[in-house]
Amino acid sequence: MVVTANEVKKRGVSIFGELLKKFDEIVINVRGKNRYVVLDYESYKEFREYQLDKAYREVMEDYEKGNYRVVSPKEHLKSLREELDV
Repeated sequence: MVVTANEVKKRGVSIFGELLKKFDEIVINVRGKNRYVVLDYESYKEFREYQLDKAYREVMEDYEKGNYRVVSPKEHLKSLREELDV
């Protein structure tokens, strides 16, 4: 379901409760562009769990392939500072 930002402004957050009874997600359209998605909290937790599981699998693949390096905390902080140009 797509709803405009102006409709959200007019009706407030109560619009989400009404629409989430009928739809799994709500897309908020701002000036003709889809910008945000609203999910109920349980759906959000499932989505977040999927993201974290995916990130874990990617890290484990890198570990198994040897795509990592071991450095001291001091070296790690130095590389972070260099990367951030601090």
